[in-house]
Amino acid sequence: MDFQRVLPLSGVHNFRDYGGYRVTGGGQVKTGILFRSGEHGRASDADLAVIGALDVRHVIDLRGNSERRANPCRRSEGFSAEVHFFDGETAGLAPHVEAARDAIDTAAAHAAMERLYSQLPARDNLIWIFRRYFRALAEGSGASVIHCLAGKDRTGMAVDMLHHILGVHPDDAMEDYLLTNTAGDLDARVAAGARAVRAKYGDIDDATIRVLMGVDARYLHASRKAVETEHGSIDAFLKDVLHVDDAMRESLRLHLIEA
Repeated sequence: MDFQRVLPLSGVHNFRDYGGYRVTGGGQVKTGILFRSGEHGRASDADLAVIGALDVRHVIDLRGNSERRANPCRRSEGFSAEVHFFDGETAGLAPHVEAARDAIDTAAAHAAMERLYSQLPARDNLIWIFRRYFRALAEGSGASVIHCLAGKDRTGMAVDMLHHILGVHPDDAMEDYLLTNTAGDLDARVAAGARAVRAKYGDIDDATIRVLMGVDARYLHASRKAVETEHGSIDAFLKDVLHVDDAMRESLRLHLIEA
């Protein structure tokens, strides 16, 4: 069967496999075990059947308590995966909703998103759940899904860090990040985001909403730069802050890379 990166689900936005990329030293990230997405609160029965067939063992939910209460995930009958989450707030608001506060136009929206991305690596509660993410994957016990609200900002940073650990080239990691802009039904995702943003901040124009609900290379570069400025390198951040030591790196590569 041909590898299908984006799963065409109707109620779960941005659901895709982030494996399949070549890694330094040979081999590639395994497919069929690493998935990322937006929240699952509006999953259809058909969506749940597709997700259920993936035999997911770990769900890493990067949202905070208020987000999870507002949009509780639907689960298939017989769901038995371990759900990892931080019992508190990981962002207060989803980054794209938080950025909307200062988004008077598209330029301001871009600037607000860059600023927020530069702050994500310093958010302690988010760091806590990132650590759980790496520990869960290092167990090698099966497939996982990592998600936040839209599956693009907090999820994008976490996946970028894992790709770095596994030796995926930064350009390929960026390509995966930017797939948010084309994966699935972008119009439906924008519409869902518009409802949340406008409910809080009023009548923000469609072009600005699209900036907030999309991704841009500048955002991820801002996150990477903030890490390097504060910690010297991404590797130092992984070791000192996210507790990904040499032994965990070896475990992650063992379980997630194939020839």
